[in-house]
Amino acid sequence: MEGQPMLMIPGPTPVPEQVLRAMAKPPIGHRSGDFSKVIAEITANLKWLHQTQNDVVALTVSGTGAMEAGIINFFSPGDRVLVGDNGKFGERWGLISKAFGLNVDIIKAEWGKPLNPEEFRAKLEQDTEKQIKGVIITHSETSTGVLNDLETINKYVKAHGEALIIVDAVTSLGAVNLPIDEWGLDVVGSGSQKGYMIPPGLGFVSISPKAWKAYETATIPKFYLDLGKYKKATDKDSSPFTPPVNLMYGLQVALQMMKAEGLDKIFARHQLTTKATRAAMKALNLPLLAPDEYASTAVTAVMPTTVDAEKIRGTIKKQFDISLAGGQDHLKGKIFRIGHLGFVSERDILTVICALETTLVELGYEGATPGAGVAAASQVLAQS
Repeated sequence: MEGQPMLMIPGPTPVPEQVLRAMAKPPIGHRSGDFSKVIAEITANLKWLHQTQNDVVALTVSGTGAMEAGIINFFSPGDRVLVGDNGKFGERWGLISKAFGLNVDIIKAEWGKPLNPEEFRAKLEQDTEKQIKGVIITHSETSTGVLNDLETINKYVKAHGEALIIVDAVTSLGAVNLPIDEWGLDVVGSGSQKGYMIPPGLGFVSISPKAWKAYETATIPKFYLDLGKYKKATDKDSSPFTPPVNLMYGLQVALQMMKAEGLDKIFARHQLTTKATRAAMKALNLPLLAPDEYASTAVTAVMPTTVDAEKIRGTIKKQFDISLAGGQDHLKGKIFRIGHLGFVSERDILTVICALETTLVELGYEGATPGAGVAAASQVLAQS
């Protein structure tokens, strides 16, 4: 019997029925007074979610588009930047930076391991002439399930004084505490299909006063992604270009739902589902790629050793219509990733673990007693 497909990947994430209903409304003119009210409400709630009084703008792009905008608006060709690379997306920001003529200094870590904040400290302290203009960090590295120590790295950036910190929060915004104003983060990019609980198509960028000052002298060419245009329009409850009206309807409702739940409860829910997922994998003797102390609250990467990762993904999709994510680049075929980001509940976690156990039995896995994963996850959830 065909049922509702179940997305347990780090994006796109499940979309609540209320959001889907909102998106089904007839569109209205994006220059109308009624739509200006929608933009005004969305802008206020985006600032709430970002924990900032700074500007937050919405772009009709993916998370990559938001990050590209966050890079090109504040630098000039030849500017030196440090880029943290411990996964697919850190690698991508380095490639984008090079594409726009920046002088890129890569600080690497093995995929599955966190970036070392001390390597950033050493580079920044050595820069006595203040040639480093920016530090670009992926907070939650989606490809590996690692949460980097952004807070510590940011402290070293602040001690440097000159450099901006540019943050990829695509799978951390709305999933883990990210106090933008408290930490003094300059540019933070994110995407709608993650913690925002709506489909792909919108990117968001928060911008500090320090970043706007850098914007005034930045010379990388830009037009559609010129954040100055977005600020000017957003200040008037408008948009510089045609926005996805129905997606904005969905965002309006999703942010209302998030505000009703509250930030503390949102973060606690993500922590709980992460702990339950990881406890289940350990009980099933399925090795985890990222260490507990640096585990992303968006996605858990699992590296099975005696059963094929792609067979697990294929079987659970065929038998239960549950989508798990695979590995990327050299991890392709070696890991599978369970998303627990956005509109994901305790029931969803228990469902996917139960289906995974059945899948493992079907594939002949003998590494654990059937039911051990569900029991371990249930124990974590019962203690909440």
